[in-house]
Amino acid sequence: MRDDETDDTRRYEVVINQEEQYSIWFADRELPAGWRKAGKNGTKQECLAYIDEVWTDMRPLSLRLAMAKAAEDRTG
Repeated sequence: MRDDETDDTRRYEVVINQEEQYSIWFADRELPAGWRKAGKNGTKQECLAYIDEVWTDMRPLSLRLAMAKAAEDRTG
C-alpha cells in the first residue's frame, strides 16, 4: 500500500449504478449521475473491502439477464 493511501483520512461512500457495478466516491461530494448509495461508507480501505465482499459477479446486470434468458430459451 502506498504511503498516500495509508494517510488518507477522507470518508468515502460505496456507490452502485444501474448495471449493479460498484465503485467508491467521496462522501462529501454530490453523487455522479447514474449512481446511488449502496449503504456503506467509511475509509477507502473499508469501502473497498466491502465491495470485495458483496460484488461477487462482475458481469453487468444486462449481461446476466441476457444470459439467463438465453439459457431459459434453450431449455424451453
